[in-house]
Amino acid sequence: MPIALRAVLLIAVASSMLAACSGEDTAGQTTAPSAAMAVTTAPVVVRALPRSVAVSGAVAAVEEMQLGVEVGGLRVTALSVDVGETVRRGQVLLRLDTRMLDSELAQAAAALREAEAGAGLARANLARGQNLVRDRYISATQLDELRAARTQSEARVGTARAMRDAAALRRSFAELRAPADGVISKRLVQPGQVVMAGGDLLRLIRDGRLEWRAELPVAELTSVAPGDRITLRAPGGAEVEGRVRAVSPGVDIATRTGTVYADLPQPEGLAAGAYVEGRIDTGTVDAATVPTAAVVLRDGFPTVFVVDTKAGVNLAHAVRVRTGAKGGDAVQLLDGPKPGQSVVTTGAGFLADGDRIRIVAAPAKAAATTSTTATTPATADGSAMR
Repeated sequence: MPIALRAVLLIAVASSMLAACSGEDTAGQTTAPSAAMAVTTAPVVVRALPRSVAVSGAVAAVEEMQLGVEVGGLRVTALSVDVGETVRRGQVLLRLDTRMLDSELAQAAAALREAEAGAGLARANLARGQNLVRDRYISATQLDELRAARTQSEARVGTARAMRDAAALRRSFAELRAPADGVISKRLVQPGQVVMAGGDLLRLIRDGRLEWRAELPVAELTSVAPGDRITLRAPGGAEVEGRVRAVSPGVDIATRTGTVYADLPQPEGLAAGAYVEGRIDTGTVDAATVPTAAVVLRDGFPTVFVVDTKAGVNLAHAVRVRTGAKGGDAVQLLDGPKPGQSVVTTGAGFLADGDRIRIVAAPAKAAATTSTTATTPATADGSAMR
């Protein structure tokens, strides 16, 4: 190929390459920046949030009485109640065979009558002796013997009367009576069974009162006080309300937990032994809050997007936060943006750190919802009770 032709071809190739590079630069200069996403924002505000503790616990009787008899070796002849029955104070619950006790009582009564007869004779002898000693028919020593005989006979009367009363008391033990109003919670005896003294035969829930007992760690136990309201979810779905009656002053050394005792004035739907979930309302807390829509998950962490304006351009910067109590459409921020800073609400789930945003007005309904103070109780760890 002639040298001149080769030079012309090289110049043509170089010109084409320069034109291509120039075209790329021009295209780069004319490419429009990416469009900003339209979002709504809301400020971080301080408001009073309901504070509560969610925990599960057992329903139990406030006082469950173990009932038994005080005499042993006797057979049950009648059982008048069954589990679940309501009884009144003094009502007979069961009866024992009383034939042996009746015999003992009759013997004691006869011994008392015999002692009383002897005492009457001793008193009469003493009266006659006092008349005879004045006429010197008997000596003073004999009179002293008559006085001693009277005293001994009166002592025998006292002993016989005490034995008669003891036999009558044992006879009364053959009937087991309700010591208080309440509900029979358990029956451990059958008719015809020979029972022993002090054995557990029946159990009675005094006045039918139930309570809820929940174990709480120290951090949550200190926030609960007597009088706090509780709400339990009965197995059937109904809600049962009560009040905290007492909080244990100490904690278990092994579990580091303490017990909360709550009265249940109307425990419909609950039974002793049931294990149910409950919520303890512990008041309110002033907290920095944002709408719940502002908190999204990024890499498994709760995150909000803070609005940062530079040179007239709005940018969204991701900030990891820790959330606390929830109330309605608001969630507490334990750390992160300060009150007054703006965070993205609508559209936060589609943003990445550093994205350009365009702030638009929130719809009227959403704005009204955002401005409403939350009143739904929520748990201290941020999980609302459902």
